[in-house]
Amino acid sequence: MAHKIGPECVGCGSCAAVCPVGAIEPTDDGLYAVNAEACVDCGACEGECPTGAIVAE
Repeated sequence: MAHKIGPECVGCGSCAAVCPVGAIEPTDDGLYAVNAEACVDCGACEGECPTGAIVAE
């Protein structure tokens, strides 16, 4: 299962910086989204998010 970034995202980019496979990308609105096909479900992003916006699906 991939992780998902919810509406609590503030666009800080902390999650993208720690993703070992580059599965987290900026969106057009300045926030971030997880590419579910690339996500290896390691959970590194979840622990890095300061707002708790990232959850396992």
